[in-house]
Amino acid sequence: MTSTAATERAIWRDGEFVPWHQATVHVLAQSLQRGSLAFDYLSVYETRRGVALFRLRDHMERLRRTCEIVGLPLGFSVPELEEACVATVRRNPGAKSVKISALIPSLEADVVPRDARVSVFVAAYNADVDLAPGAGAPLRRRELSIKIEREKAARRDDIVPAHAKVAANYTAAMVAKWRARREGYDDIVLLDQHGCVTEGPTANLFIVHGDRVATPPACKVLLGITRDSVRALAAKAGVVCEERDFGADELLRADEVFLTGTTVGVWPVLRVDGNAVGDGAVGRVTALLRQRYRAAVRGEDADFAHWLRYL
Repeated sequence: MTSTAATERAIWRDGEFVPWHQATVHVLAQSLQRGSLAFDYLSVYETRRGVALFRLRDHMERLRRTCEIVGLPLGFSVPELEEACVATVRRNPGAKSVKISALIPSLEADVVPRDARVSVFVAAYNADVDLAPGAGAPLRRRELSIKIEREKAARRDDIVPAHAKVAANYTAAMVAKWRARREGYDDIVLLDQHGCVTEGPTANLFIVHGDRVATPPACKVLLGITRDSVRALAAKAGVVCEERDFGADELLRADEVFLTGTTVGVWPVLRVDGNAVGDGAVGRVTALLRQRYRAAVRGEDADFAHWLRYL
């Protein structure tokens, strides 16, 4: 059900604004039927200097790379996509999030489309009021309980690389996370075919041992913008953060665990597979990086002011 507030919003579609309820494609559209929709997602923040988008250029570059990986002929340049996002946020006051989607809208029966024209949609909205009731409820938890998913493996590079933010890449993780939610967990973390930890369905994972932070190698995970931001913030704070493989056993022994993502920033994990992480409270390193991240997105850290694009 669409809220009253959402019906007043407008969505950017291929260079022009259309009313929220008119930003549609046919049920037989190629991307809907085949999962070829590429997308990216970023947050909008209120700062002392005004409304700002966080690391806009990096998000649009990632969308461009996703389209290259899956072969979508994107017809807009990165600067054009940036301006589309800025214009959409200006057109939709009160928006907290921006989702940009590149998709093939043509009606196709085959896997390979005859008409590969790509349409781009940009939506700026507030999930709490514009989406279905309760759609954002799980994100209101301050700390997490996660499950190590041992049945569904992480994304396979020989099909679609983890670096591609494309709809088809999320189906297996959706099934696993749905099951974990029914078992009382908030989220899952996926393993690769060798039993090494990779990431969550929509978040990157970090562990802490003492004063050292580790996260899985970039080659195995989505190149999260928040992940990259936290690594830069850690370096500035003098915290060692390395990329390396580690297994489920080391995850379970970690002093601290946290996830990172656009919507949640730095998200403490207090339980893994039902076992307390460390002493069961938010750890010192996690709290430090969460505070540093919050300062950066609010424009309160001069060293990272370049991450914000003001309207």
